[in-house]
Amino acid sequence: MAEKRYDDPVQSKDRTSEDGLEGLKAMIARAGERKRGPAPVEKWDPDFSGELDLKIRRDGSWHYQGTPIHRQRLIDLFATVLRKDADGETYLVTPGEKYRISVEDAAFVAVEMNAFERDGKPVLAFRTNTGDVVEAGEAHPLRFEIESDTNGVKPYLLVRGRLEALLTRPVMYELIAEGREIEVDEATMFAIESNDTVFPVMAVDRLEGEDARG
Repeated sequence: MAEKRYDDPVQSKDRTSEDGLEGLKAMIARAGERKRGPAPVEKWDPDFSGELDLKIRRDGSWHYQGTPIHRQRLIDLFATVLRKDADGETYLVTPGEKYRISVEDAAFVAVEMNAFERDGKPVLAFRTNTGDVVEAGEAHPLRFEIESDTNGVKPYLLVRGRLEALLTRPVMYELIAEGREIEVDEATMFAIESNDTVFPVMAVDRLEGEDARG
């Protein structure tokens, strides 16, 4: 009779959430625990290993089997092996394993912004809920979605690979305060500038129309 093993969080159905989290941690440890920065997940090409009952909620909180994960160090560790592939799905990836997880909106949340000047030009730096510090620019663009039901703006920042951070509402307000009117392709746009890169938010005439209706 084959020995029953419980070192795989996908195979084990009857373990507690805490046991499962330890299994996830062990999975990452097999890839080599990292003290700083993300793992080189783009270089790894393991076979698909299955799905984990792990969800990143819209507010940036992580839940395993429906239970919130409160251990920030554990979340930060998992975040180092996150990867979003061309299929639009997000995975935890090690050299030998690849588990699909669920993400409600963005993998990260931008919780802090610092606006400053470098050589007389504006720079916007952001901190995510998992400790990444990223400067918006050509390599880390900002993009803006307009919510169809409210016409509200949802700003996203590319953190790494295809992984983005959704700006929290307070950070969004700070960001919008840095905006100004800029001519982009012969159109006047309300836009944000950082690291010599201009990120249009919306046309000024549309913004004025929204203000008039509000």
